Order: sequence, then C-alpha cells, then structure tokens
Amino acid sequence: MEKTSTDTLPLTTIPPEEQETVCIFGTGDFGRSLGLKMIQCGYSVVFGSRNARKSSLLPSGAEVLGYSEAAQKSDIIIIAIHREHYDLLTTLTEVLRGKILVDVSNNLKIHQYPESNAEYLAQLVPGAHIVKAFNTISAWALQSGALDASRQAISKKENPFITTRAWLSDSYLSLGVLGFFFFVLLGITSLPSVSNIVNWREFRFVQSKLGYLTLILCTAHTLIYGGDRFLRPSSLRWYLPSAYILALIIPCTVLVIKFILVLPCVDKTLTRIRQGWERNSKVSKSALNGQTDI
Repeated sequence: MEKTSTDTLPLTTIPPEEQETVCIFGTGDFGRSLGLKMIQCGYSVVFGSRNARKSSLLPSGAEVLGYSEAAQKSDIIIIAIHREHYDLLTTLTEVLRGKILVDVSNNLKIHQYPESNAEYLAQLVPGAHIVKAFNTISAWALQSGALDASRQAISKKENPFITTRAWLSDSYLSLGVLGFFFFVLLGITSLPSVSNIVNWREFRFVQSKLGYLTLILCTAHTLIYGGDRFLRPSSLRWYLPSAYILALIIPCTVLVIKFILVLPCVDKTLTRIRQGWERNSKVSKSALNGQTDI
C-alpha cells in the first residue's frame, strides 16, 4: 500500500518494542494533527479509515488500516469523526467491547441534540468505556505547536504603557491627527465663501499662526515616524535618503527661517521696515524719535 506522509521530528526516543499503540478513527485534519503529536511523543499510531488506500498526508511512521483491523491493535481508540458517522461503530460492537473510546467531537450549535456526543456514543457502543477529551484543542494548535499564539506567555514586570516605544507610537498618532485637523481648518478658511465673512485679522491669524502650527505638527509627526532611522546607514539604500527624509527638507527649511525671523533683534527691524523705515533718511530718524508725519 502506497502512502503519502509528512516528516515528523520526534520529541522523545522510545524503543519500538516499548511504544504503546494508539488507534485513531478518522484521517481528517484533527486526526492527522493529533496523530502527529502522539508519534512525536513516542506512541505508535494506527489510523482507522473507511478508505485506507486513499488516505494521504499522514504522519511518517503511522499505519492505516480499516476500522476493524485498526481497532484490534489498540485498547485506546480516539474517535475523530463527526457524529453523523457514528452509526458505523454499531458494526464494531464486539471489537470495541472493553476498549476505551475517546470522544473529541463538538457540535456546531448548543443543544443541537438532546444528548451529548459522548452519551450518544455510549448508547451505540454500550460495552466500551467512553471518555471525553481533546475537544478544546484545535487542529491548528496541534499543527503549530510552539509557534501558535495559544501558549503561556512569560510574565513581565515592565509596564508597556511607559516604554519609549509606546510613547513614540502615541505621539506619532496624536501629532498626525492634530496636524490633519488644522490642515482641514486651513483649507476651509481658504474657501471664498468662508474668507469673505471673516475680517482681515481673523483671516491672517488662521493662515499665518495656525498655518505654522500645522506645519510644526506635521513635521514633528514625520520626525517621530522616522525615529532613530535617520541615523541608520542601513536605511540609506543606494546611498539615497528615504521619501520621508526628502519630504522634511522644505518644511524644516521654512521653520528654521521662520525661527530666525521671529528673533527679537530681527523681528524689530522687520517691523520698522514694514512701518516705512529707511536707512539714513529723515523719515527713519523721525520714526526713531517717535515722530511721524501725518
């Protein structure tokens, strides 16, 4: 009989003569996964199938036989088939007498049947010992093993909300939301229907003060997004900066120039220029003395 199997890595090494045989009825996902784990734990596994010749993807080292032949090789039989197919067990009543039947099934709905699957199994095979087990484990968990997320996590005393990464993540999102909000506000005030109903001082405040505030928030949002990657040589592929670095050139240049212009020594001179001051002129001297011609 030709079989297609998957390789297994044993978790323990037990001599073949000391291995206990376990029978599994059913070669579906759960039956194959459970059989794989049992082989890795040092058990000898024999599968019972209605189509033994067509069974495939079974663990390496497992044997596939018909239901009657497989049941005779073990005193522990795991029933990994749906309740709808339990009727075939009635033909194996004598073979299953005195054996331990492990029911691993679950119904699709609560109170789908008047009795549980284990009780129904006990009615069909009264001479067997019925045990309920493995019904809270999925085939995926058995296949994934330690790679699955459903395993015990190591407890850490560190509070994730006070770590640097958590603060950076929250700041990145907060600055992005605030920057986007002020950007939308700037866009609304730029509409002719809105700008016509506000005075010049209100319009200038929104377009100038809030405009720079929006630029600062969006620039800080991008800076926090980059984090320490600005200093990593690995982030410079082909010795070219990333897109977010290029996007910061103009905003940072504008903010640096604005910072220089708001310095008191520069801002005072610019204010005088806006008021009409000229170098080495009578008007400028009179302005310095607090005198203006009207």
